[in-house]
Parts: sequence; structure tokens; C-alpha cells
Amino acid sequence: MSLASLEWGGAAGRRKRGFGGFVLDMPLLLILFAIVGLGMVVLYSAVSAESGLLLRQALRFGVGLAAFFVVAQIPPHYLRIFTPWLYLLGVGLLLVVAVEGEIGKGAQRWLDLGVIRFQPSELLKLAVPMMCAWFMHERRLPPTFPQLMVMGLIVLTPAILIGEQPDLGTALLVTAAGGLTILLAGVSVRMMLVFGGLGLGTLPVLWSLMHDYQKARVFTFLNPETDPLGTGYNIIQSKIAIGSGGLFGKGWLNGSQAHLEFLPERSTDFIFAVMAEEFGLMGLCLLLVLYLALVGRGLYIAAEAQDTFSRLLAGALSLTFFVYVFVNAGMVSGLMPIVGVPLPLVSAGGTSMVTIMTGFGMLASIHGHRKLLAA
Repeated sequence: MSLASLEWGGAAGRRKRGFGGFVLDMPLLLILFAIVGLGMVVLYSAVSAESGLLLRQALRFGVGLAAFFVVAQIPPHYLRIFTPWLYLLGVGLLLVVAVEGEIGKGAQRWLDLGVIRFQPSELLKLAVPMMCAWFMHERRLPPTFPQLMVMGLIVLTPAILIGEQPDLGTALLVTAAGGLTILLAGVSVRMMLVFGGLGLGTLPVLWSLMHDYQKARVFTFLNPETDPLGTGYNIIQSKIAIGSGGLFGKGWLNGSQAHLEFLPERSTDFIFAVMAEEFGLMGLCLLLVLYLALVGRGLYIAAEAQDTFSRLLAGALSLTFFVYVFVNAGMVSGLMPIVGVPLPLVSAGGTSMVTIMTGFGMLASIHGHRKLLAA
């Protein structure tokens, strides 16, 4: 059946349903379970079988899974209607964080509501690509220069607020999510070169605005051996762990770098190195294949989507997830500066887990609420 034969509405339409009449995407869900299951095995070793953290991680996944199911039942039409309000809520919460946010590890990123403590910046990872897709939904593609300026404002407003917390890693991810949506809208090569040149021109300004510890991360990336017991310690220990794993690894629970506590942040940012040490290159390849399958499923859903909003949102969410994986793997292996980006669905963390699962719930909604003409 060709794409031209797909349409919304009408008595001839039918919805793809999962079990019990609920909208589900079983391939997507099975891959998610496989990644989280593998992640729990690695996390068990990384935290030295600390049951409390494992229980919290399982609870976070349960909350994320509930969010996946709830969002999957919402038709994309309603997701589009709610998008401006979600975006304004996210920006508003960032302003609240700037004034009343809770400070932790030298950064003002969290809101504590008593019952829950979360990072509003995570909400913008979804709201920014949604807002860009919403803006272009009823407009002709590719976007014009004024439209690109509007989308640039949509992306940069929250990115700047997040960067001021300071949280450069999340700010870059939010910018990437919005930028990918804009690219998927069909930006010409000439326009890409223009914006690329403008981006390069702003690098000196960005450098002058960076904090000292952020500049130190860049210098450490270029030559970590200059301060092996200070700023270069983390990446040096991470590379030792990755290299010592070899092809098949040292075996589960046998990673010396993690269990002797040489490897910092082993349950969060550097869990990729824990897996490399214990499961080797083959274990990493298995995880990366699962990640690629997840991204591939998302791009397939984007290709089958039936309106501009759904296509742009599904494509942007899928590619942004790939960026998360790429940045963490590159950071831990010394190919990129350390920016504090967790490994999605594997690293311990609550807000990130729920955000990612909600995003995939949107993909399930886009695919499950298609309507096809009866043959």
C-alpha cells in the first residue's frame, strides 16, 4: 500500500490496536525491555549489588512505563494541541528554577516539590522538538528564512536558560533536539552553510561565557594526561576500564575498576565503561545493536507518519535518542569532552528515564493511531 492511500478519518479508517484495545507498538516495547533489562544487569554490578539503588531504578522504569502507556493512548492530534502549553510550562519552570531552584553539586537545576524532586530541563528535551514540529505543521516545507528565525528562538530560549544553571550538557542536547527537527523540515544546503558559519563565528563568544570548570573539561579532553590525578582522572580511569575489557570482558561482577572504586560515577555517566570492562567489545556491540534497532524503529514510524507534525516529531525524537547514546559513548571513551550526559535507559536516574519513556510513548501513539483505507 502506497503512502498516498493513507488518510485520516472516515468510516473506512481503522486503528492499529494492541492487547485489550490499547494502542501499543510491540517491537518498540520489546526493544525497550531488552535495553533496560541489560542495563539492570550492568547496574547491579556497578553498584556492588546495592539493592536500594536497584529498587529505585526499577521503580523509575515502572513510572516511565506507565507514562509510555498513557501517552501512547493520546492521539497525535491532541499531542499537537497541548504542545504550546507544554513548551510554555517548561520555560516557566526553568524561570522558577533560576529563582527558587535547589542547588546540588554547584548547579541550580532541580525543583523540590516535597513529593518529587526533578529537573525541569528534561521536559524541554521533548517540548522543544514538539514546538518546532507544531510550528511547521500547517506551513509549507522547507521553512523560509523568517520561519527558521522563529524556530531558532524556540530552541535557543530554553537552551540559554538551561546553560545558565549551569548545565551545558543538557543545553546542548535540547539544542540538538530542536536543530534535528529543523533539519528534518528540509533546510537547504546553502542555508545550512550560512548557519554553520554563524555558529562558528559565535564560538569565541560561547567560550568567553563558559565557566572555568567547563573550559577545564575542554583542555582535559585535548590532553587528559596533563592532570592525571585531577581533572584528567575520570577519563583516564574510564579508558583503562574500556581497554582492559578486551573482546569478551572480565566477566560479570569481575570489573576491577568499578569494584575497587577507581572508576567515578560508575552508576551514572560512566556505566558504559563498566559494561566494557565486564562484557568486553561483544557486550558493547550487543547494546549498540539494541540502540540502533530502537532508533531504526523510530525512523520507520516517522516514515509512515501521516502529517507534518508527526513526521518531524518522530524523526527528531529518534535521532535525538541516537545523539544521547553517541555523546555518552564518545565522552566515556575520550572522543568527546565530558559533559555529564547519562547513557539512556541504562544509567541510574529518574527524570531522564521517565522523559525517554514518554518520548517513545509519543512514537507509539503516532504509529498506533494511524488510519488506513480498507482495501
